[in-house]
Amino acid sequence: MDALPTLYTERLILRPLELADADGIQQQFAHWEVVQYLNALVPWPYPPDGALTYLRDIALPAIARGEEWHWSIRLKSAPAQLIGNVSLMNEQDNNRGFWLGPAWQGRGLMTEACAAVTRYWFETLGRSVLRVPKAAANTGSRKLSERTGMRLIRTGEDDFVSGRLPKEIWEITRQEWLAQG
Repeated sequence: MDALPTLYTERLILRPLELADADGIQQQFAHWEVVQYLNALVPWPYPPDGALTYLRDIALPAIARGEEWHWSIRLKSAPAQLIGNVSLMNEQDNNRGFWLGPAWQGRGLMTEACAAVTRYWFETLGRSVLRVPKAAANTGSRKLSERTGMRLIRTGEDDFVSGRLPKEIWEITRQEWLAQG
């Protein structure tokens, strides 16, 4: 596979993550409203070197192995500032994840970012199904899944940064995605 491309939407630039993004991630990510519904593997309180460690030891090696695809989210109007992250993963029942800094939430930006990486998942990577896990209490993420044509396929429990919570798995197939036109 070729190098991970930069993706563009109406308002966003999705640039492949790089080690230089550590400071921007550290500034935007280390907020309770960002991490509370993420997988319990995320350390909390977030350590001062959390972003650097994540990039160096987890995300960038996974990109190099062709197992994960990670982009920083930036506004076209302010391309130097990282405001979030969106990722695709080659894991069973966990194919897409994201976070957005608190100041940019509620503006439809993540819907744009997810549309771009979902297109990449189905068109470039040629995958047949996209599955997304989430804490049931994460209403913003649930609404995004509903708006984008996903459907709830399974529930259970899992450990999140905020504790053990009900978990949902949402899905959309390539055929369902293509039918949206």
